Formats: sequence, C-alpha cells, structure tokens
Amino acid sequence: MDDLRPELAIYGKTKIISPSIDALASKGIKFTNAYCNVPVCGASRASMLTGMLPNKNRFLNYDTFVEKETPNAITLPQLFKENGYTTISNGKIYHHLDDRESDWDDIWRPYAFDKNDLGLSPTDYWQSLWKDYHIPKNIAEYKATGTGPAYENADVADSVYIDGLVAQKVIRDIKKLKMSKKPFFLTAGFISTHLPFNSPKKYWDLYDKKDIKQPENYNYIPKDAPLMSISNWPEMRAYSNIPKKGQVSDSLAISLIHGYYATVTYVDTLIGKILDELKQQGLDKNTIVVLVSDHGYNLEEHTQWAKFTNYNTSTQVPLIIYNPFSEAHGTRDELVELVDIYPTLAQLCGLQIPKNQLDGISLVPVLHDEKEQGNRYVLIKKGNGFTLKTSNFSYTEFIKAEDNSTITSMLYDHRVDKEENVNVVDHPEYEAIVKQLKTILHNAFKHNIEGD
Repeated sequence: MDDLRPELAIYGKTKIISPSIDALASKGIKFTNAYCNVPVCGASRASMLTGMLPNKNRFLNYDTFVEKETPNAITLPQLFKENGYTTISNGKIYHHLDDRESDWDDIWRPYAFDKNDLGLSPTDYWQSLWKDYHIPKNIAEYKATGTGPAYENADVADSVYIDGLVAQKVIRDIKKLKMSKKPFFLTAGFISTHLPFNSPKKYWDLYDKKDIKQPENYNYIPKDAPLMSISNWPEMRAYSNIPKKGQVSDSLAISLIHGYYATVTYVDTLIGKILDELKQQGLDKNTIVVLVSDHGYNLEEHTQWAKFTNYNTSTQVPLIIYNPFSEAHGTRDELVELVDIYPTLAQLCGLQIPKNQLDGISLVPVLHDEKEQGNRYVLIKKGNGFTLKTSNFSYTEFIKAEDNSTITSMLYDHRVDKEENVNVVDHPEYEAIVKQLKTILHNAFKHNIEGD
C-alpha cells in the first residue's frame, strides 16, 4: 500500500477499521519498529526492490528510475524470475510503469494499456489519469486542469476505483497461477492511501466525523526543531481544495483524515478478497504473504501533511510477514528496514542472493525466534537529511552537499517522546548520546553521505 502509516488496530490505533489486515497479522509476524529508507515513493520502492540503501546521488525522489541509477543491480523480482518463478507486476510496484520491464512476465495497471486518442505511451497515459475521480464535476475539473479535490467518495461499487480493478486482476491471476503449477511472485500495488483519498462512499459512511480528531501536536512544530526539517507539503497543495499557503482549516483537516481512514478500510476489504481467493484455491498453505507500505504519512502532525520528512510519522511503516511453513506468529519489536525484505524473501524461498549488493539483513532468524536481534540501527535519507534510527533514538543531520559539513541536527528520545515534540540535541544530558550517534552515522554510512 502507498503512504500507509501504522495507523491500524494491530498497532494500538483503534480509529481505523481494518479487519483483513488485522487477521493477516494474527496469523503471521507483525513488526512494530519497521522503517522505510527513503520517505518518498519512487526512491523507497527502488531501495526496497534492489535491497540497496540511498546515498548522496542515488534514490533521491519520486522520479527515481532503477534501471538508470542502479543498472547492474539484480532486483528482487528479477531474482525470482531467473529462478523459475512467474513474476507479475499489478498496480504500482516500481513508481514508473516502464522501469525494469524485463523483471516481469506481466506488467499491468488499470487503463494504462488501453488505446488512447492522445498518442501517449502507457506510462504517460497512466500519468494523465491515475487520480481516478468518479464524481462528474471532479472528472470535468481533472480533465480541464489536471487536478481536482484531495478526496472523493463516489457512491460506486468496490470494483470501480483503480484499486478495485487491481484486486480483480490479482484474483484472476491467482486462478491462472493455480493452474500453471509454477511458483509465482505476485504483487498487488494499491495506490491508496495516496492522494487523492478516493474510495466508495460506503467506506466513508463507516466513520462518524464527530469521532475523528486532529493529532495533539497539529498546530506547532517540535520545540527547538530546525525549520528546514518541516515540510511545506507541496504534494497536497497541488489539489484544488487545498490552500497554496498556510494551514488548512480544522474542518478540512478532519475531512482529509476522514478520507485517509476510508481509503485504508476500502483497500483492507480488497486485501480480504485476495486472501479469500488464495484460500479458496488452496494456495494459502504454500504462499508467503507480505504486507508493506513504501513509507509513512503525516496527518497534520507538526503542521505537516503527506511525507517527505525525516520525522517518524513519515518514516515508520507497517510490515507483516505470513509464512505458512512456520508456526511462529505474534509481534516483533526489533528494528527492521525495508531493505531487509529482499534477503528475507530470498532466504525463505531458498534463493541465492547477489554478492556485494544487498545492504539489508535477512529477518528469518527474527521470524522464527522472538529473542533474535534485528538491526542495531537503520539509515533513513530525505534530501540532505540523514537519519540514524536506533531502538531508542532518532538522530538526524542536515548535511551540506558541497562539502558534506553539518548544517544543523536534531535528536528525539523515543523512549519518552515517540511523537517527537522536543528536539533534545542540545540538551546537556544527551551530549554523550549525540556524540555516539554522530560517530556511527559518519562512519557506518560514510559512503552514503559522501556518494560516489
């Protein structure tokens, strides 16, 4: 899922209705400290699917192309394809439809390959229609201006919006793959919960607007936080009902959060349909299932919307791994990162990983034994912000590209301040911690900071 933060009942957040994801977590392993390595969709997906961390010159933004930035990498789907698996890309997997096309036996996104009278390639055609409005006035606005409102709740069936079409395609694939007798690497890349927050009206109606609240820290930035750490959320400002400057009104904020919740529940229903089909075909007994997001999301925390920051709300993600060949299930609090998914799946399936490429670790020991340790720390990079995340702290330096000098920094103590409301980097009692984390960042990730 795109932009999904761990705002789910299985993570102690009771506002969102997500029974299918909750049920999957109850059968598998849920990670409570999983982090993306880049809080930007294209770059995060590139990092995850190559198993490689971002650096000064690599995996920078949404427009990342894997085949251009890491042309010699053996990607995760490529590894499976080369080992006899049928590989299918459904929906948004790589950010770009035409990136690493050879990784897949089949590439599919709703409408993208339909004939169009504009002479556009599938990639460009997709870019012109993916916002997928279904209320007539919104369709007209989108067609005329290329934009529209930040949310919509059309009174339509589940199958009408793009994510519903993705789920239907995945279900068709499951039926075909059952008959093929070949192993498969099958993906379902849901757009939600990406803007615009569009879903069928019935999912909006599941929530009472009076029960939806803004976060407690919605109207202030963290104490002593550097201003460069705070996003002006240009992605959301591109929508027609969002002001170009200043904060949204409280009522609009509630509507946006409402829309986010509704899209999660919508896709949760679609996930349930896919898992039901897997079971109906008898494939649930030998199919590993992973649910993951490309990064987190800000729902007005510290005045911010969307992602693109080094804050925990932008970087923490849900991660569930269900392995039918293991009786282990439950919760793991170990620190893990998205580059760990590649070596984990490879080991679970007995595939040899490429040499000298992967930056992550296999989580198989952690999956099997809750006493096993995960990562000591993970690297998160956004722009010139380099974050070292440990189990207890989040330390960020904003580094000047010209000479790799530190502009400013921040430290949040997640033992007492997971919401990151107070930057304690200059507090005397944290002096030793700052020194230690700074040393790790500049030694363990020297190459990532300085680049090639």
